[in-house]
Amino acid sequence: MVQALAVPRAKAPFEQTTIERRALRPNDVLIDIQYCGICHSDIHSAYDEWGGGIFPMVPGHEIAGVVAAVGSNVTKFAVGDRVGVGCFVDSCGECEYCLRGEEQFCTKGVVATYNSLDYDGQPTYGGYSQKIVVKEDFVVRIPDALSLDVAAPLLCAGITTYSPLKKWGAGPGKKVAIVGMGGLGHLAVQFAHAMGAEVTVLSQSLKKKEEALALGADHYYATSDPNTFKTLANQFDLMVNTVSANLDVDAYLSLLRIDGTLVNVGAPANPDTYNVFSLIMHRRSIAGSLVGGLRETQEMLDFAAEHGIVPKIEVIRADQVDEAYERVLRSDVRYRFVIDMSTLS
Repeated sequence: MVQALAVPRAKAPFEQTTIERRALRPNDVLIDIQYCGICHSDIHSAYDEWGGGIFPMVPGHEIAGVVAAVGSNVTKFAVGDRVGVGCFVDSCGECEYCLRGEEQFCTKGVVATYNSLDYDGQPTYGGYSQKIVVKEDFVVRIPDALSLDVAAPLLCAGITTYSPLKKWGAGPGKKVAIVGMGGLGHLAVQFAHAMGAEVTVLSQSLKKKEEALALGADHYYATSDPNTFKTLANQFDLMVNTVSANLDVDAYLSLLRIDGTLVNVGAPANPDTYNVFSLIMHRRSIAGSLVGGLRETQEMLDFAAEHGIVPKIEVIRADQVDEAYERVLRSDVRYRFVIDMSTLS
């Protein structure tokens, strides 16, 4: 039995409890969890805002720790290795998407790290816990240059922003706008800058301007200023929307050049609307991006280590998670909470 933090029902306070992790199978890795990041999707799930919540729920898919034991057939990891687990813990391994390293699109249905059912029909429990057992193929190696506390948010927030920037060609000669300067946005700025793009941050106010510029942004505009949308009309090749609130989609589309794309990685609880002419008249596109597969996640970690890309974090105790959720909803964090799992005992 393993100590864990669980939500007994939607929107209920967290309770300390115990959960059972499966016995080690030949291809499994047992991980002592040292840190787990708090993702906004944890809050959506714990509040059951997306529906389908499985309770009691142990959230957490930004997991960083150390290998405690390995199964008899494990070849990639050894006891003592620094490792991470992201959003998924299993897939079929046989479909076209799994075979090309995009397990997140598994046609059988990928098994999420928490709030999911594994292929045996058992609920999965996430990283707000002391230990986790995961197939070795769903474990990534954390480079020595990244401390485990800052590595944790990269397992979701990092790959969520790295993947679309790479997919849509952020790089030299490209003008990239990052909408939102929060947990996702402050990482997107760093990745886009390291890829060589000209980076503009679009945030509600100017209060985070100096931080954004320090992280690599070339420009910063407040979207609360109506002149922003006039000044920046038809400017950007790519826009990555990281916020979890509904926006005036047409206004943001007006900032894209011909063939520009607005990629959504933030997921508001309510549907967005837009005028189709915002797309037609400039051959613009709206897209969405989930996360990356395991190979791309490892690539992202290595890229982050090489370029010194780390999230700004606030480390909290296990008994501060309810307060942290409330603060996330108030946008009162710079920029990502990380739970020190050693405080759960």
